[in-house]
Order: sequence, then C-alpha cells, then structure tokens
Amino acid sequence: MNAVDLHRLARGIYRLGIPLVPHLLLRTVRVVYSSVLPIQVEIGDGTQLGHGGLGVVIHRDARIGKGCLIGHQVTIGGRSGHTGAPWIGDGVLLAAGAKILGPIRIGDGAIVGANAVVLHDVAAGDIVAGVPARSLHPSSTGARDAFRHNMQAHFGVDLQPSTAEGER
Repeated sequence: MNAVDLHRLARGIYRLGIPLVPHLLLRTVRVVYSSVLPIQVEIGDGTQLGHGGLGVVIHRDARIGKGCLIGHQVTIGGRSGHTGAPWIGDGVLLAAGAKILGPIRIGDGAIVGANAVVLHDVAAGDIVAGVPARSLHPSSTGARDAFRHNMQAHFGVDLQPSTAEGER
C-alpha cells in the first residue's frame, strides 16, 4: 500500500460520512511518505506516485487525470498572486522534482522533465523541461513512442499517447 492507495481509501471513507478515519489515514501518509495529499484532491484511476509517493505535495484544488505517473518530490501547487491550482491531463508524466505552479493546465500525454518549474500551460503531447520550463518541440513522435515503450517494459507504466499527437 502506498500514498495514493491510502488517499483513495481515505477519500472513499470520507464520502461515507465517517469523519475521523480519513484524517488519520492522511496523517499516516504525511508521516510515512512525507507527502501532502488533501482529501479534496481528485486523482484519476491508474495514476501512480513513484517511490510510493515520497515527498509529493499536491494543492487541495488540483485535479490529476487518469494513468499519470508522478515522480518523487513533485509539487503541484498554487503560486503567489494567482488563484487556482493546476489541472493535470490523462497519461501525463511528471518526472522527479518537477514543480507545477499556478492555475495552469498540463495537456494529455505531456511529459515534464525532472526538476522543471512549469508556470504556463503545456500543450497535449508536448515535452517541457528547464527552469522555467520550455517546450523541447520534439521533431518526431518516435522519441515519445520509445519513451512510452520503455516505461511500460521497465516499470509497468502505460502512458497513453494523447489524441493531439496524431494531429502533429
């Protein structure tokens, strides 16, 4: 059982109207995994947190799509002077240490590089990296396909290509 499993269990119990148990489960997540996953966060089916979710911090108003992979030490949060929180699409990879800040959207199938600081929207299927994050404008889908194949082969993670990739 990892942080996202405990979060899903806590959310289910919370929806049943049981007040204390969900908060105890989330406190356990905070102590064991050093993660902050508020009860309000919607995490899509099949989404996984790398290394059990160590150090992951997610804003309570954030939304995370289906089939995403979120590396350790990732922050999905607010930004000073802005209201709202990030929305992460389906099949997104957020590599270790990435920071997704402010009311932005990360499109389906996007890949965010390790330690990138994302302050603006990311298009579906795009690859971004750097501080601040910039698009790497991949020249072909071959690299993305190879990356997705390796993620499936080595880690059992199925990052589905976005529908926008077929339009490139």
